[in-house]
Amino acid sequence: MGTSAEPLDKVREIIGRWPETLEKLSHGAPTFWGGKKTFAMFHDDHHGDGRVALWIKSDPDGQEHFVAMDGETFFVPPYLGPRGWIGMRLDRDPDWEMVASLLEDGYRSVAPKRALALLDGD
Repeated sequence: MGTSAEPLDKVREIIGRWPETLEKLSHGAPTFWGGKKTFAMFHDDHHGDGRVALWIKSDPDGQEHFVAMDGETFFVPPYLGPRGWIGMRLDRDPDWEMVASLLEDGYRSVAPKRALALLDGD
């Protein structure tokens, strides 16, 4: 695939379209915020796991669905997995429409109402 900068740039491009988002380093990883809450983290070889991956806020049902559907692409990430977050590998030719959809779901779950109103054109 190239370097891990390429998928991170694509993630930034997707998230950059939405109001009231912010990227900060948290625990050494680019972490994305919607308002005051996190909804995604980018990891490149997290603790030597060999993956370029995105951890995305979800719920236990969503996590279970995606991991059962495609255990090669999706996984339960450490630390946040018990809260329903989904891990998605970006080093295996990801479906960028799926990435964008999951990111938007995560963003919508934490974004302030005023940001969602801007996003939806209300």
